[in-house]
Amino acid sequence: MEDASLKLEAAPLLRTLVAEKIREAIATNRFPPGTRLVERNLIALLGVSRTSVREALRELESEGLVTTEGGRPAVAKLTLAEIRSIYEVRTVLEGLAARLFVRNASEAQLTRLLEETALLLQSYQHYEPGPFLKAKARFYEALFDGSGNDVAASMLRVIHTKVSQLRATSLSVSDRIKASVVEIRALVDAIEQRDEEAAAALTIRHIENACEAAVRGYLVNEEAECRKAG
Repeated sequence: MEDASLKLEAAPLLRTLVAEKIREAIATNRFPPGTRLVERNLIALLGVSRTSVREALRELESEGLVTTEGGRPAVAKLTLAEIRSIYEVRTVLEGLAARLFVRNASEAQLTRLLEETALLLQSYQHYEPGPFLKAKARFYEALFDGSGNDVAASMLRVIHTKVSQLRATSLSVSDRIKASVVEIRALVDAIEQRDEEAAAALTIRHIENACEAAVRGYLVNEEAECRKAG
């Protein structure tokens, strides 16, 4: 007799993989904000069924990455208020994650964070969106893993996907890459020294500066769009 339990596990796994691929395309700006997500195109691109694509899009809609109007899914566009709100929440959760990392991380987890930091700083020097975002994701996964708080980590993963949409813009702001490198180094130094207060404070400062750059980038883009429309 056929074992139906294997099929029950396979479907959710495929939906998750499809959602991850679309999420990555959104994060790397392959699908910029406002892009229509046409089912038949996604089916051809990903080589999966219509059901898998629809389930993945519903998952991404629940995360706020996709919106649906008139039955037509598209990559969500962030408003200025939403950008500020995202960074406010990120400040609280990531400051907590840095604090908990200092408190809870093992030596092996610290070593992993230091290794990912070195790779991340290299990616800043030779900036390309795809490799940079992957290095950034690995750095934060190491930080979240060492924090020991799965709830905060889960929330931050969703937030970071939204933030990834803004990074290309925020890093284009004058001197933001150089400043970000300095901030990351200072943060990791505080973590390595097991200075909980400094690690939390430096994390918050880094995110506040990133928010300021994202807002400036957003306003520059809006001005450019207005000029095109005019």
